[in-house]
Amino acid sequence: MTAETTAISPSAAEDAKAWPFAEARALQARLAKMSGDDPSRPVLFETGDGPSGLPHIGTFAEVVRTSMIRRAFEVLTGRPTRLICFSDDMDGLRKIPDNVPNQEMLEPHLQKPLTDVPDPFGTHDSFGAHNNARLQSFLDSFGFEYEFISATDMYKSGAFDPALRHILNNYQAVRDVILPTLGAERQATYSPFLPICPDTGHVLQAKVIKVDTQNGTITYSDPRNNAEIEVPVTGGGCKLQWKADWAMRWYALGVDYEMSGKDLIDSVTLSSKIVRVLKSTPPAGFSYELFLDQNGEKISKSKGNGLSVEDWLTYGSPESLALFMYGQPKRAKRLYFDVIPKAVDEYFTHLGKLSEQSPEEGLENPAWHIHQQQTDTKSGMSGADMPVSFSLLLNLAAVCSAETAEELWGYIQSYAPDTSKETHPHLDRLAGYAVRFYQDRVRPDKQYRSATAEEKTAITALRAALAGLPEDAEASDVQTVVYATGKEWYENLRDWFKCLYETMLGQEQGPRMGSFFRLYGLSKSIALCDAVLADELANN
Repeated sequence: MTAETTAISPSAAEDAKAWPFAEARALQARLAKMSGDDPSRPVLFETGDGPSGLPHIGTFAEVVRTSMIRRAFEVLTGRPTRLICFSDDMDGLRKIPDNVPNQEMLEPHLQKPLTDVPDPFGTHDSFGAHNNARLQSFLDSFGFEYEFISATDMYKSGAFDPALRHILNNYQAVRDVILPTLGAERQATYSPFLPICPDTGHVLQAKVIKVDTQNGTITYSDPRNNAEIEVPVTGGGCKLQWKADWAMRWYALGVDYEMSGKDLIDSVTLSSKIVRVLKSTPPAGFSYELFLDQNGEKISKSKGNGLSVEDWLTYGSPESLALFMYGQPKRAKRLYFDVIPKAVDEYFTHLGKLSEQSPEEGLENPAWHIHQQQTDTKSGMSGADMPVSFSLLLNLAAVCSAETAEELWGYIQSYAPDTSKETHPHLDRLAGYAVRFYQDRVRPDKQYRSATAEEKTAITALRAALAGLPEDAEASDVQTVVYATGKEWYENLRDWFKCLYETMLGQEQGPRMGSFFRLYGLSKSIALCDAVLADELANN
């Protein structure tokens, strides 16, 4: 994701409170302590993915957040940077994911590197290649600037060979880092190297019985027959265990920054110790909290719970997804369908404010970090001209039982005459999202209830008040009428709006009813009151 430069004073970047700038300053301080650091050297950011299952939002959150820190660092320091997206696609397939087709075809290939496992989707040369393509497709669609690196390519091409030989030369010292964390049984067999069986192609958890640093080989005991087999640690003959592999990658590539989930805190600690064994400096980073599904359970790629990237982009924009990732990365958040509408509306609120802020003020705005200074060229709109909220469009789609976005445009243009699909393509996108969200997520569970006798009295009064307004009344005037009617009949206005939501919209929560009635049209809103009074909605 590239950015157009706007003049920002160094002091503004140094004082910015937004968390990406706080991380950027911490990285700057780390580099200042490194002896011999070349300030003209590109600073290397990395994100990693284990493509054992379909890519999920947690993976993409890492790339989005890292890119935000990367851009803040560039503004803060003026130094060049690189971002590597690394796929650990040489990892062995340990279990069959729940959310892929043709699962039976994967079973004979368990324990093989993911790039040697057939693609159950039938679209790529391997399961690893398929999942790598899914990851890159999303990153490309969002406009990230990154370099994709495959572990398989690095191992088999020999690019990792010097680092692997360095690990072998420090074999016992690396083991000494890991052994205290293991039980007695695993301590007896642990090796940082996992040999690739020449016969089966399996990634083996086998006992290493000999290390030959001069020839760059290990000898392991074949678990099938206890035969002693010698394999090179270079050229793809072996793969490193997870923590040693992570450390080797940091060392070989010279990674300066990598964040990771809270569940990997211990792994970060151990991998950092291994990097120091190799006489190098581990990267900076922070531990973010994990996403939870609507039941409060950790999202898992193999389970497929929670939302996928495709799920979100069916009902909301990439920018709204980035906003969700921006907010409070060190706090656990539930990630499910109902958070999408709120994120969409909040994104446009932030983007609208950004167009009115100075460059220095913009550094605190999430939209600046989402677009990384591109308030126009990235999204194709300024964001300030958003006459109808997404939540209003959702409720309009529900009341109209809309099948297409086209059905909403008559209402939109009556509400905001200067809009069109050509002048407001972002609004057209939202109309499409709203229809899909209603059709898939709202309509199946929508339940209207009948109004009580007391409620019908209040709704009758509301009908009369709406009938007394001109068809083109301002939304604020309509809201005043709705509010005044509620005050007349209800001690608690919350009960009044709950009545309107449940009887007119078939839901427990809803929009500002004045804005909704104005968008829907006052004549149709009066007819909606009539339908409630006649119990037509509750009986259908």
